[in-house]
Amino acid sequence: MWLWLSCAIRLHVFPVCPWFWDNLTCWEPASLGEVIEVNCPSLFSESIKVGKVSRNCTEFGWSDTFPHYVDACLFDEGNSTHTDMYYLSVKALYTVGYSTSLVSLTTAMVILCRFRKLHCTRNFIHMNLFVSFILRAISVFIKDGVLYAKEDSDHCFIHTVECRAVMIFFHYCVLSNYFWLFIEGLYLFTLLVETFFPERRYFYWYIIIGWGTPTVCVTIWAVLRLHFDDIGCWDMNDNAAIWWVIKGPVLASIMVNFVLFIGIIVILVQKLQSPDIGGNESSIYLRLARSTLLLIPLFGIHYTVFAFSPENVSKRERLVFELGLGSFQGFVVAVLYCFLNGEVSLL
Repeated sequence: MWLWLSCAIRLHVFPVCPWFWDNLTCWEPASLGEVIEVNCPSLFSESIKVGKVSRNCTEFGWSDTFPHYVDACLFDEGNSTHTDMYYLSVKALYTVGYSTSLVSLTTAMVILCRFRKLHCTRNFIHMNLFVSFILRAISVFIKDGVLYAKEDSDHCFIHTVECRAVMIFFHYCVLSNYFWLFIEGLYLFTLLVETFFPERRYFYWYIIIGWGTPTVCVTIWAVLRLHFDDIGCWDMNDNAAIWWVIKGPVLASIMVNFVLFIGIIVILVQKLQSPDIGGNESSIYLRLARSTLLLIPLFGIHYTVFAFSPENVSKRERLVFELGLGSFQGFVVAVLYCFLNGEVSLL
């Protein structure tokens, strides 16, 4: 009954031009004589130029776009096949990456949970990080299954509760993953700078930060989307102000982790140069390099490469780096901090 009433209201308010998906952009319903203007589709914003396209609602329905996509967005339809192949390749790459990470992380979780000798605060934090990586991989597969199960699906009408719930779950998993990377950095830094460190008491705060903060952020984002940008499946983020509710905490965690990473490297240099450690200069640099390489995937330092670059700049490189290579991060973390763990090898 409610769906019928909602549809009737829309037809009354917008009697001429309904929702329209032209395979590139979702056009909102409009009344007679109204001109709707939208940004160029972000999927094809490979150039610096970011234009706008418009359609007029006439008595015969929607007009053609003006200016044309080619003129406004520099989108060459002749290269569409090449573009499609590129994105399919990236999707195949991150599918393999997340699948590999999912299997390795699940195995690592079984090992850490199975043996009580491995139960300590450090490994408990590792386990929470592993779970966040697992959830992130699962959420990516679920999102792809819901949004892109059918190539010819009309994105204007993918606005079910199920679809939006999937997007909320996806953003929560991604945000939780970033926060647990931050907690790994915070824990190690605190361990190095504090002489007496009550690990168990701090651990409860880590749980609140790692799982609670993303809950608050995603809840605020969902409420704002529902009231101010309730369009489609919530997979497009055209409203920059609302998107910053998610993007802001992610950038903050990346940059704080980078500062912690630099601080830890400085502390490691001081400790390795201590007379108590011994060794020549080359061995000191070798150990420092090894420690640094071990910390990069644990802290997610590689995310700083594109942290503050605009969304439309280096889009191809960003996709390969964040989706393609980033999807293997869970696998690398599982190998370094479980399979190659000295405590695990002694079991």
